[in-house]
Amino acid sequence: MEQTKRIIALGFFDGVHLGHGALLRRVSQLAAQRWAVPAAVTFDTHPTNLILKSPMPLLTSPSDRADLMMRYYGIREVIIAHFDRRMMELPWREFVTDYLVGEHGAIHLVVGHDHHFGYRGEGTPEKLKALCGELGLGCDIIPKVERDHVTISSTYIRTLIAQGELELANGFLGHPHTLTDTVAHGKKLGSTLGFPTVNLRFQPGVLVPAHGVYAAKVYFENGDSRMAVTNIGVRPTVDDGDRVTVEGFILDFDGDLYGKTVRMELYKRLRGEEKFPSLEALRAEVLRNAEQTRAYFRSL
Repeated sequence: MEQTKRIIALGFFDGVHLGHGALLRRVSQLAAQRWAVPAAVTFDTHPTNLILKSPMPLLTSPSDRADLMMRYYGIREVIIAHFDRRMMELPWREFVTDYLVGEHGAIHLVVGHDHHFGYRGEGTPEKLKALCGELGLGCDIIPKVERDHVTISSTYIRTLIAQGELELANGFLGHPHTLTDTVAHGKKLGSTLGFPTVNLRFQPGVLVPAHGVYAAKVYFENGDSRMAVTNIGVRPTVDDGDRVTVEGFILDFDGDLYGKTVRMELYKRLRGEEKFPSLEALRAEVLRNAEQTRAYFRSL
């Protein structure tokens, strides 16, 4: 049986920002020309987590990464490779010949100008291009992408999100910052305040934005969406602990979402997290934030 032909982008693609988009768009273009599958390879764990033993906070979970690549750039297959010691110690040439070509049928590879891969990061774009020439494969090296004279990078975007600068971060991402999760039961605060809510959580290792209240949108499994006022933090008015929660107060919605998977997109930080003297004071502030959220989306 003939192996499926794939055009593959290489990278970690955390956040799937505009720099990554340049690679992914090229893959989709080539795949259409060559009747191949547009694909990308990423890892389930950031390589520095294993190499340096220090966790790298991520912008997106592997599943969100795959979803963004498919929705925005037409990638049809996202290969999420398990990054373990065996993968870490795999020589770069074998990563290309055995893994990308042998296992996944790569006929053309697309890589960023600064991407390193394989054991000790010895694989470089220049070495990759030379090897592809030997193997009869195509290879594109994509130059850096800038916005407002700043080189777009996941590292820079992490800094913005950690500071709550969501509008600026989204400009570099090229899409709203995203969190997808299954709705869990919370403390029914939404019912107390008169709003339907979704309680979500960030997966372990995913960066938590600056605590506060955000203008957001929630997308349901059927494709519908609603505006939401989303609190990210420890809810000091109603909780005494330090467990971070993501609670979206959904506007103009009535329904039961428990156990459903939703995608939340964060657009703008409206304020920092505050402790209010009473639930009534909190409710009044959420109503004010709801009007701010409506005004924000009307302005787009």
